[in-house]
Amino acid sequence: MNASEVLGDIWQQAGLPAEALVFARLTGADPVLPSSFAVGTAAQSTIAAAALAACELGHRRGTARQQAGVDMQHAALDCTGWFSLDGRVPDPWDAFSGLYRCADGWVRVHANFAHHRDGALRLMKLDPATAIRADAEAAMAGWRALDFEEAASALGLVATALRRFDEWDATPQGQAIAAQPLFTLERIGDAPPLALPPLREDQRPLSGLRVLDLTRILAGPVGGRALAAYGADVMLVNSPQLPNIEAIADTSRGKLSAHVDLRTDEGRAVLHGLVADAHVFVQGYRPGGIKALGFGPEALARERPGIVCVSLTAYGTQGPWADRRGFDSLVQTAMGFNHAEGEAAGDGRPRPLPMQILDEATGYLIAFGAAAALWRQQREGGSWHVQVSLAQTGQWLRGLGRVPNGLSIARPDIKPYVETSASGFGELAALRHSAQLPRTPAAWPRPSMPPGSDAPVWPAVTTG
Repeated sequence: MNASEVLGDIWQQAGLPAEALVFARLTGADPVLPSSFAVGTAAQSTIAAAALAACELGHRRGTARQQAGVDMQHAALDCTGWFSLDGRVPDPWDAFSGLYRCADGWVRVHANFAHHRDGALRLMKLDPATAIRADAEAAMAGWRALDFEEAASALGLVATALRRFDEWDATPQGQAIAAQPLFTLERIGDAPPLALPPLREDQRPLSGLRVLDLTRILAGPVGGRALAAYGADVMLVNSPQLPNIEAIADTSRGKLSAHVDLRTDEGRAVLHGLVADAHVFVQGYRPGGIKALGFGPEALARERPGIVCVSLTAYGTQGPWADRRGFDSLVQTAMGFNHAEGEAAGDGRPRPLPMQILDEATGYLIAFGAAAALWRQQREGGSWHVQVSLAQTGQWLRGLGRVPNGLSIARPDIKPYVETSASGFGELAALRHSAQLPRTPAAWPRPSMPPGSDAPVWPAVTTG
C-alpha cells in the first residue's frame, strides 16, 4: 500500500468524509530512513491524518477546506524527535538502558527513570550505587530471558524479552492485539453538539479549542504538540512529584505547562475546574489509574457532556498485558521488530527501528483521533472516547509490509528541517512541523516552558 491508501484507510475508519481526502498532498516514498519497515509511510500517513482532520474540523466550523501537504522525508525526520538545547544534543538513553544477552536470548531494559534503573539493578542482585554496565551484562548472562521479563513485570519494572514475530503471534497478548483495529473511536454518552468559538479564515483550524494533556514521555506529548500546532490551547498537566525526561523541552512547544497534584483534594478540584471548559482530555496513565482519581472517560462524559477523551496505553486494553507498563523500545523488542531488523541487516544482532516510530505515529493518531471525534461530536453530538496503544500501532506498522534494501539507505541530513526558538530550557533547536497548511501554517507561538511555569487556568484569548 502507498501512503495515500494508508491515509484513506485511517480516514475511513474514523468515519470522516471521503471528499476531504483530495486535499491531502503526499510526496516521497520509502525508504527515507534506514529500515526494512515502512517507517516513512507510517510517519507521513499519521501526520497527514492529524493535519487533515484538524482542517476538516475547521471546515465544519465554517472555513474553506485547505490542502495538507506532507513530504515523507520531512515526516520521517520529524518523527526522530531530534532536538538540542544551547547546542547540546541530549543522550536519550541511560547507560543501563538497552539490550542484554541472556542465557537463552535477549532482554531489553528501560532504565531512563532512576526508580526503574535501580529496581532492575536490584533484581540483578547489584548495588545501584556502585554497579557499572559491565556488571549488569555479567548478571544478565545468568538469567533466562522470559524469567527476567516476568520477574521485572511483577515488580512494576520495565523490561521485555526479545521475540520473533511468530513467537509474539503465539502469545495471548499478541493474539489480543491482532484482533483489535489500529484505534477505536466510540460514542460513550449523549450530549448536544458543543458550541465552539467562531473561527475566522485566517485562524488555525483548532483555534479556540481547549485540550488537557495528561501524558508523559513521548507519544502523548507528541499528540498534544500537534494539536497545539493546529491552534488548540493545550495545557500540559504534570504532577509535581513525577520526574520527566529532557524531551519535554521539544514536546512542550506551543503548550501551557502547569503543575496539579491529583493526590490532593485541592489538586483534583483544580482539574475538575479545567475540565468544565475543556473540549478534549488526553491521558496516558496505565488503565484504571486516572479513573481511580475520578477522571475516567465515563465520569468525564457525565461531568462535561460532549467532551472527547483520548486514552493511550502501551499494550492496549485487552489481553494479559493490558495493565503492563511499556515504552516504544520495549514494545518493538517484545513484538518482533528488533529481531526482524537484525535479520534484514544480516549480522544476527537485534536492531532497533531508526526512530521511536511507535511513539511518534501513535502521538499523531492521538491528534487525529481527537480532531476526528470533535468532528463527529459537532455532526452527531455525544461524548466520545478514542483509544490507541503502542502495540496496536506496531501491529499496523507490521501490516504495511517490508521495504526491500531499506537498510542500505543513508540517513538524510536533518539540518534543512531544523528551526531554533527561545524556550524556558535554553535555546531550542528542533524539527519544524512537517504538515504544510498553506492558508493557516502550523505554528507554536507559545515557547516551550518547564513544568509548572503556568498557572492551571485557561487563557481568556486563544492564540489564533
